[in-house]
This record gives sequence, C-alpha cells and structure tokens, in this order.
Amino acid sequence: MRICAQATEAELTQALADFGAIPQVEDVRSPEEGLVMLRGRIGGDGAAFNAGEATVTRAVIRLEDGTLGYSYLLGRSRTKARLAAIIDALGQNEDRRAQLRTCLIEPVTQRRSAETKARNEETAATRVNFFTVVRGED
Repeated sequence: MRICAQATEAELTQALADFGAIPQVEDVRSPEEGLVMLRGRIGGDGAAFNAGEATVTRAVIRLEDGTLGYSYLLGRSRTKARLAAIIDALGQNEDRRAQLRTCLIEPVTQRRSAETKARNEETAATRVNFFTVVRGED
C-alpha cells in the first residue's frame, strides 16, 4: 500500500492495464473523501495534541472471488483510491503478487529512487562546509 500511496494515478492505471485480465470488480464502499485529525506528541512521549486535519479518500472493493480490497490515501483522488483498492485485492493472491511486482512495485520504486537521488545531488551541490580555525599559541 505504501507503493500505491507513492504512485501517481497514471502509474496505477498503467499497472492495471499491464496486469492483464482483472476479475469483475464491485464497489462495496464507493470512493469518498473525508477528514482525519492529525495528532502529535512533543518529544514522542509528551501529551498528545491536535496538529490539524488532512483530507483522506477511502474505497473498498470486492473481486468476483470475494476478495476485499481497501485503500485509504491522503488527498482527494477518488480514482486513485479505487485503483489502489483493486491492487490491494489483487495483491492478496500469491499467484498475482509477482505480476504486481513487475507491473507496479519495481517501476515506482525505481522512479522514487531516481527522484531521491536527484534531490540529494541538488542538496549536496548547495552544501557549505564550515570549519573552525584553531589558533596556535605563537
């Protein structure tokens, strides 16, 4: 599901297109948006406080074999939430996992690695090395 959250809607659509024959899909809970409260703690163990709200889209689907797929994603993309729920259901079948790895997991992981590398290189180019000059007792 982490990969589905990191993937773009286009990547999820392409992955399902590359996947091949997908069983009939029924919406158990149509994609819908809502808000969740984000909570935090100072220092990790302090008193909890409300930090704010975030928009979340959720969807639940059922494949024709009865497998349920769930998704909860940040943002307001109903299509992405439904696609992620379908991928969740497909991923519960061991025979389909290898195909999902090839169609979705590996391409998204490679893209994310390239983005991280580019961001790290950009950050490294702006690095300033500070050093302390030690005075001798001349």
